[in-house]
Amino acid sequence: MEQKPAHKSGFVNILGNPNVGKSTIMNALVGEKLSIITAKAQTTRHRIMGIVNGDDFQIVYSDTPGILKPEYRMQETMMGFVNLALTDADMIVYVTDTVEKLAHKGEYIKKIKEASVPVIAVINKIDLSNQSELETIVETWRECFPASPVIPVSALQKFNLDALLNTILSKLPEGEPWFPKDQLTDKVERFFASEILREKILLNYQKEIPYSVEIEIESFKEEKALIRIGAIIHVARQSQKGIIIGHKGSMLKKTATEARKDMELFFNKKIFLEVFVKVSKDWRDKPIMLKKFGYN
Repeated sequence: MEQKPAHKSGFVNILGNPNVGKSTIMNALVGEKLSIITAKAQTTRHRIMGIVNGDDFQIVYSDTPGILKPEYRMQETMMGFVNLALTDADMIVYVTDTVEKLAHKGEYIKKIKEASVPVIAVINKIDLSNQSELETIVETWRECFPASPVIPVSALQKFNLDALLNTILSKLPEGEPWFPKDQLTDKVERFFASEILREKILLNYQKEIPYSVEIEIESFKEEKALIRIGAIIHVARQSQKGIIIGHKGSMLKKTATEARKDMELFFNKKIFLEVFVKVSKDWRDKPIMLKKFGYN
């Protein structure tokens, strides 16, 4: 009688600098859009888990904020999520890209090496590079992590992600599942509603505005054919409120409409979305506000 393979499970934490494509890679590996994606740095603020199940494995991916030097309390908390991801990982997927210079140097690479956790180095955006450049970059990362596989991918083109998945599976420790096999993420529905709205703000507004905004889902009522969502856009200063609303409410209407359409796709239901704007002065530096918004 053929022996059934041992079940594997583990926490695979995705780390890297801002804008290298960590969220795009996780979404592609999970097969769902769990992390919002924009071209702006610091798009990811929270640690978001995506769970992938097979008959004999469970991979718990964890997308993290980009590594940065904190300028205010919210960013300190974001780096807290990153530091925690170093301590509870069974495996680290360190994402760089073909554009980053000197990403193999610095304090955080040293921390990853000291963590004594298996590392897979992933070079993203290879579609923006040529063969000789890529070979040089791969060699640099092989020297940086001599015991680790170095895997070039294009998350956008979904190129070579199967090789990345197979490498993760080969290094995954044996163990029972950590979560029920039908669970996709550790986040609740309200979280995804707030992230979808925040993504539209990142896309529709310039300069400091997206970084001064936090979304609060005040109400989330699911009915048979409809979800009613009440959202508050918190801004840090009075002047930002007018920019969010726009002339005769035009910008707020555009942003809310785009968010509602994406929410309908995500939740597979009609959405009734009400959005208000509120000034919560300097919320990024106030512990009580940060706790309310989940930065704890």
